[in-house]
Amino acid sequence: MDDTLFDLPEAPSEHAVIARFRLGGDDFGESDQWSRVFDVERSLGSAVAAAGVGEVDGNEFGGGEVVIFAYGPDADALYRVMEPGLRALPFRPAHVVLRYGEPAEGVWRERVDL
Repeated sequence: MDDTLFDLPEAPSEHAVIARFRLGGDDFGESDQWSRVFDVERSLGSAVAAAGVGEVDGNEFGGGEVVIFAYGPDADALYRVMEPGLRALPFRPAHVVLRYGEPAEGVWRERVDL
């Protein structure tokens, strides 16, 4: 006899879209760059939520760059929704890493240059 009360489905793995943009100015960029990043991040968050593909989880400024983080069950679907907004940011060089699974050694990653 099985002692399991519920046959719960396995939780989907958390994929990620991690976008990196080189900034000008000092280690944290310039204030006009911040406002552009914040505007695009809000727009991305709305688009991702409306599409139901995950969530934009914030950013990190430092070391002369900004990184925008987003998570969901399908990195490709998440990136398709985010790509136009990410490409709209003018800061270069820039690239996106699509991570297909939890953050761990050996998890498949794909780099896309913007």
